[in-house]
Amino acid sequence: MIVTGLRKIESWVVAVAIIANVSGAFVLLALVVIMNVDVVSRNLFLAPFRGVVEIVVFSLALIVFLQLPDVVRTGRLTRSDGFLGLLRSRAPRLGGGLARVLDGVSCIFMSMIVWTVWPEFTEAFESCYFFTPPEFGVQPTGAFWADFKTALGRCDYFGTPGILAAPWWPVRLAIAFGCAWAAILFFFKTVLGDTQDPRHVTAQTSGDL
Repeated sequence: MIVTGLRKIESWVVAVAIIANVSGAFVLLALVVIMNVDVVSRNLFLAPFRGVVEIVVFSLALIVFLQLPDVVRTGRLTRSDGFLGLLRSRAPRLGGGLARVLDGVSCIFMSMIVWTVWPEFTEAFESCYFFTPPEFGVQPTGAFWADFKTALGRCDYFGTPGILAAPWWPVRLAIAFGCAWAAILFFFKTVLGDTQDPRHVTAQTSGDL
């Protein structure tokens, strides 16, 4: 009964991971469009798209960490698993047990990343003073959009002032979310085993040699 309940929870976790993956794909699509616009603008109009470097840096972080949970779900996270793949093919029970141990260690490491990044996210978010009056500068006027734009201008940002500056907190939130969801998926893999088809294919087991 406990296992059944855990599998139901896992299905919801998997659904969120898939949605995050799709969101990351849309960010990637937008990045491709922006880079193509920059190429056309540079060559035809001699006017490069301002801030494209900052957009690339911002987008890559979002893409990587939004798609990380689904990469973990499908077992496609980059790692050296030649020995594990060979062991799974020759001693499935021992290989499966070792895979669970590795997934447990991965869960711990992902949790440690979340533990490190979350205070940085809260600090960056609180620097905007979205919900509290700032200690200095323009005070809230009661107009939602005007106050929101003013708050964005107070945020801890990265980029080049005058060209493109973006707040740090969305990137740090994406890092915290991606690592937290990856940790949850690793937890389910550790407890329930890998419910996906084994993806750890090596040259020896695939017949490519």
